[in-house]
Amino acid sequence: MLRGANASGLRIPNAKEGLALLALATFALAGCAEQPSEPEPGTNPPLYEIANETGAIEGWMLGTIHALPNRVEWRTETIDRVIEEADFLVVEIADLDDEQALADIYAELAISPDLPPLAQRLPPSHRPALSQLIERSGLDAERFRTTETWAAALALAQVDAQDDPRNGVDRAAIQAFRGRDIQEFEGAVVQLSIFDTLPEGEQRDLLAGVVIEARSARENPGKLRDAWLKGDLEELERATTTGIMADPELRDALLVKRNEAWTGKLSAMLRDDRKPLVAVGAAHLVGDDSLPALLERRGYSVRRIGR
Repeated sequence: MLRGANASGLRIPNAKEGLALLALATFALAGCAEQPSEPEPGTNPPLYEIANETGAIEGWMLGTIHALPNRVEWRTETIDRVIEEADFLVVEIADLDDEQALADIYAELAISPDLPPLAQRLPPSHRPALSQLIERSGLDAERFRTTETWAAALALAQVDAQDDPRNGVDRAAIQAFRGRDIQEFEGAVVQLSIFDTLPEGEQRDLLAGVVIEARSARENPGKLRDAWLKGDLEELERATTTGIMADPELRDALLVKRNEAWTGKLSAMLRDDRKPLVAVGAAHLVGDDSLPALLERRGYSVRRIGR
């Protein structure tokens, strides 16, 4: 995780350097740390093959994780083959290395005047844990006074993160496709606007969820990472229906509706002669309303492949 205003050199308007750096930890710094040459035995991240009604391969989908420790190798022989065979890459956000643009987008969307103190946006029972989380962030609580609730939630969700976004799989995929076509499903403006347009009640539910889950994240920080590395789809799917995602409105806005929008875009791409590799968060590839499930309802065959 990135800590402190000097970690990436971002400069945010309105003296929001530290806060924006926390919130943008899942976006900033596209470079990857040095990796070992071979993955550990049992490494099998979620990878899918998409075929049309005749059985012809039309593309692939790779479930990503946005941060990993240093020296974790996840690229299996099959993933390397798919990266070589794919004609273009599709990610959630293509310009992950444009740090200043990401910072400016965050600052524009996240700041509003005349907001109540952050603690007052939560029930009294959650306020002590919120105070502890802000203290661990190293930020002054007053910095959140003009920060919209969703933006504070995104920032605070990064406080106890153990892994490094410089090792994120989406970033590595973008590097692997340098010089080839890279497309995006959303882009930073659209993705952050999804949070920005949540009703205030749902934004406060999001913040409460971050505060509640902070303890379990500290006690077992590698749980989802290990599930992703092993390709444990059952555990990954469980994460899409528990915690914050147990809230139906948040789940619909942050997962289901996005999957539906992406499926329409991907279906159009698959009608092209070129074959895409879609690299998006693994949560989008598991469950009954996932990209694989929605593609199958449109007549495609989706099969998991690995190693």
